[in-house]
Amino acid sequence: MTLSIRNQLPGSVTAVHPGEAMATVEVRLEGGQHLTAAITLAAAEDLALAPGTPVRALVKSTEVSVATAQIEGLSIRNQLPGTVVGLTTGAVMATVRISVPGGEVTAAITRDAAIQLGLFVGSDVVALIKATEVALETA
Repeated sequence: MTLSIRNQLPGSVTAVHPGEAMATVEVRLEGGQHLTAAITLAAAEDLALAPGTPVRALVKSTEVSVATAQIEGLSIRNQLPGTVVGLTTGAVMATVRISVPGGEVTAAITRDAAIQLGLFVGSDVVALIKATEVALETA
């Protein structure tokens, strides 16, 4: 299946924490980073997620924020450090390609934000992704 979602990060489930309606799923990405996905309990059950299950974490580029350093005291569970390897700016929006261990993450942010952050190819950044914005796909 071909998807329009740019961010497709392979990994495997390390833990599933079921709740009443939602479950949090811990994923170890191929690059060694840890990612948390918050999905419906029904989806976790339908996908038969368990430790060791291979998955792809899917995140739309519009759901990725960018910071210039790790941030403490933040509810966003996923902070992936990396380096800007591509930056395309338009009149309103910018696309930031970030190399992270084992892959690449793309963020679509405003042009103003890219300028205010002082982003350039080679910048050290952190891709921020809310757990609720991570979808999971099994093979």
